[in-house]
Amino acid sequence: MLWSSNDVMQQGSRPKTKLGIKEKLMAIRIFAILFSIFSLATFAHAQEGTLERSDWRKFFSEFQAKGTIVVADERQADRAMLVFDPVRSKKRYSPASTFKIPHTLFALDAGAVRDEFQIFRWDGVNRGFAGHNQDQDLRSAMRNSTVWVYELFAKEIGDDKARRYLKKIDYGNADPSTSNGDYWIEGSLAISAQEQIAFLRKLYRNELPFRVEHQRLVKDLMIVEAGRNWILRAKTGWEGRMGWWVGWVEWPTGSVFFALNIDTPNRMDDLFKREAIVRAILRSIEALPPNPAVNSDAAR
Repeated sequence: MLWSSNDVMQQGSRPKTKLGIKEKLMAIRIFAILFSIFSLATFAHAQEGTLERSDWRKFFSEFQAKGTIVVADERQADRAMLVFDPVRSKKRYSPASTFKIPHTLFALDAGAVRDEFQIFRWDGVNRGFAGHNQDQDLRSAMRNSTVWVYELFAKEIGDDKARRYLKKIDYGNADPSTSNGDYWIEGSLAISAQEQIAFLRKLYRNELPFRVEHQRLVKDLMIVEAGRNWILRAKTGWEGRMGWWVGWVEWPTGSVFFALNIDTPNRMDDLFKREAIVRAILRSIEALPPNPAVNSDAAR
């Protein structure tokens, strides 16, 4: 309520003057609160801002590849996302075998698998890859992208529970429907590169709605390489027309998350490009060392 000087003079009382002071103090407090909220919102927006890296086109051109990459470098104070092709980075694609990351969490939570030591017996069907045609455990199934193991998990979990899990973790469009084939390869499930980053950040911080020990186990299964003071955790994916490589590099000063997808018109002949492009970009920002790492364990 606004008071004019004439109003105060006509009232002629000290309480009305005191009330005006109280109102001014209250207004100051409200302004301070609103300013604080606005500042925090602005700061948060800056923290989650994106910076287009059009200069990264050279890495894609070197391998004659079309795609996008999102890099979230948490070693930097602003923690902005670095993006090549921002439009494509928001476009959803089938997660393919990158879905083995959340799928393993679903399987552990649902009791479809006990731990990393449980053995799944090969059924004798030749699936075209030597690594698939043998008994598996969680570690080998993740490393070799052994689809038949995860088909067992999907059958055990069921469609309804899978849908609930997907919505619970806000994974892409959270739609596991399919008319034929695996929903994470040939079905409706889709996720963008930016959404992959958001999911990986939650996993890294054990912030997903699953037991912490299960999240730690999945991260252990994702280890691809390790150096003296860094660890690379990642997973590939391919659904025939496009391929993924997603993960992060842990450093003492912070982690660097990445999610790349590229078109694969030459099918398997294009698969090496996924890791090659990511590694070149990460080395350009010193997120990977220039020399080959020890304990290399390449994932398909």
